[in-house]
Amino acid sequence: MLIYLDGEFVPRSEAKISVFDHGLLYGDGVFEGIRSYNGNVFKLDEHLERIFDSAKSIMLQIPITIEEMKENLLETLRRNNLHEGYIRLIVTRGIGDLGLDPEKCPTPSVIIIADKITLYPQNFYEHGLEIVTASIRRNYPEAVNPRIKSLNYLNNILAKIEAKQSGSVEALMLNNDGYVVECTGDNIFYIKNEEIITPPQHIGILEGVTRNCVIELAKEAGFKIHERVFTRHDLYIADECFLTGTAAEVIPVVKLDQRVIGNGKPGIVTQKLIAAFRQYANNSGTPIYT
Repeated sequence: MLIYLDGEFVPRSEAKISVFDHGLLYGDGVFEGIRSYNGNVFKLDEHLERIFDSAKSIMLQIPITIEEMKENLLETLRRNNLHEGYIRLIVTRGIGDLGLDPEKCPTPSVIIIADKITLYPQNFYEHGLEIVTASIRRNYPEAVNPRIKSLNYLNNILAKIEAKQSGSVEALMLNNDGYVVECTGDNIFYIKNEEIITPPQHIGILEGVTRNCVIELAKEAGFKIHERVFTRHDLYIADECFLTGTAAEVIPVVKLDQRVIGNGKPGIVTQKLIAAFRQYANNSGTPIYT
């Protein structure tokens, strides 16, 4: 495996950062997870725009242009001979001292890793997930805004730990007002009376690239879709529920907090969107080889 690290392609064993990098010391940086299908990178421009937006929001100056970032990412896939893969794009604040001051970090680091990923086994797509609600609340937008995909993921990790301790693989997260926002690594949707509902951006979610794609696919398929606030009660009495994310794609949820959702099986609407997404993802994107 070759990894892009600050302008060079180095073997995995040599891909190292300083212990004084503020990405390590303080989680000071941003990242993206991106997929490639059939030799094409899925929604590459949208992912690059989001990481540059995240960086701008935390006043982190990415040391290369968006076009250079794109070419370096594609070259990483080429050098690893990956047509179907997962790309982790990372920008850290860079090397500084043991203080918090980001001005002591003159040069941010850019890291691109291309590998394989399998988040959930196939039987979860066929039979659905059983998830729980975490007691950990999602970050308050005026503290660490969830729209920033930062390296500081402790909020999500603590909720993930709760899920694992309860025997689940994923946890639902609420905001400080008790409204549903998202799961630890995925956006959430539910279906009631053939209408699809998902939380709006302003209540504290990451604006998922896969989320936005599924919204468009649902509209094209003729479904009514709404972005509005809701509570766990709405999920308990939903007809269907599913999650979306770069690694997870579209995956059904059949039980929340021991309440069976719908008939306890992946619903018709969810199955249609899974099929529509997979068809779209496998037939679109930025070519790795030109």
